Amino acid sequence: MVLGRTGRLRYAQLLKILVDGGLDLHFFTIEKEPGTIDISAGVSFARNAGVQAVVGLGGGSVIDGAKAIAALATNPGPPLDYMEGVGKGLPIKVQPLPFIAIPTTAGTGSEVTKNSVITAEEQSRKVSIRSPMMLPLVAILDPVLAVGTPPHITACTGLDCLTQCIEPYVSCNANPFTDGLSREGIVRAARSIRTAYLDGSNLDAREDLTIAATLGGLALANAKLGAVHGFAGCIGGMYPTASHGAVCAALLPHAFRMNAKVLAEKAKNDSKYQKFLLRHQEVARLITENDAATAEDGADWLEDLVRQLNIPSLASFGVKREELHEIAKQSAGTSSMQGNPVQLSTPYLEQILHAALT
Repeated sequence: MVLGRTGRLRYAQLLKILVDGGLDLHFFTIEKEPGTIDISAGVSFARNAGVQAVVGLGGGSVIDGAKAIAALATNPGPPLDYMEGVGKGLPIKVQPLPFIAIPTTAGTGSEVTKNSVITAEEQSRKVSIRSPMMLPLVAILDPVLAVGTPPHITACTGLDCLTQCIEPYVSCNANPFTDGLSREGIVRAARSIRTAYLDGSNLDAREDLTIAATLGGLALANAKLGAVHGFAGCIGGMYPTASHGAVCAALLPHAFRMNAKVLAEKAKNDSKYQKFLLRHQEVARLITENDAATAEDGADWLEDLVRQLNIPSLASFGVKREELHEIAKQSAGTSSMQGNPVQLSTPYLEQILHAALT
C-alpha cells in the first residue's frame, strides 16, 4: 500500500480493518510529488516484498506514484525508459500489478486517468508515463477521507480540480461527451471550494469536490488540458517546492483572461474562434451564477477566488522575472499546451507568467 507521509496515522482505523480482514499489507511512503528516485525505490520495495497488488491511498501525488510503481514492478528498466519527452518513451508491455486508487484529496483526478506524472530530477521536468494498462482497476471515492485536509491543501487541490474541469471544456479537443462531464464539474467545484476551505468538515462541499475531481479526470483524459497545465509541468520540474495545485491555482485567472482576449481578437477575422470565446463566456456564467457574465467577469471571479484562498504567487516558489522567457519557451511545446483553444505566442505566454508572478 502506497501512502502519504501521515497516511498510516490518519487512516489507522481503515488500515486496521484491512489487516483484520486477513490482508498482508506492506507500506511504502511518498512524501512529495513523485520523482524517478521515489518510483525506483517503490518498484524495488514492491518486488522485494512480492506484492500481488498495489493500493494508493492519498492525494494525487500518492495515486500517481502508486500507479507508476504498479506498472514498473512488472516491466523492466528504470522509470526514465518509459517517460515521455525526457526519456525513451517506451511502451508499457507487461500488464501492471492490479492497482486500486483511493483518493483522499479532490484535485488531479488521477484515479481515472491512464498516466502518472513523474519528475525527472536531472532534467528538471515533470512528464508522464502513459499507458491504457495503467488505468486503475477500481477507484474508491469517499469524501469523508478528505475531512481533516488542511485548508491550504484544500484550496490548492480544489483549484486544480476546477482548472481540470475548465480547461477540457474550452479545449480545442472538447466534444459532447466531455462537455457534460466538464460542465457538471465546473458547477460543483465553483460552488463548493470556498465552503470546503472555510469548513473542512462540510461533507456536502467535500462531496462536490470529490465528484468534480473525478469528472475532471475523465474529461481531461478525453479532451486534453491547456495553457495552465502546459506551464505547470515545466514550473513544477524547475522549482521543487512548487506544488502542482498551487501553480495551477496561481496561473488559472491569468491564462483564462489571456485566452479570452486572444480569442476575441482572432474571432474578428476568423469565425472558428468564436465558439471558443463563447465557451469562456459560458464558463464565466457557470462560476459566477450570473447569466449576463462576460469572460472578463469570469477572470475577475477566478482572481478574487485565488486571493480569498490565499494562493501563493509564483515568486514565492523562487520563480524570477528574468526566467519567464525560458519558462514560456519550454511550456509552448508541452502536450497540455496542444489542447489550448488558441495558440499563444511566447510574448502572450510571458504575460500570463508575469501576471502570476506577484
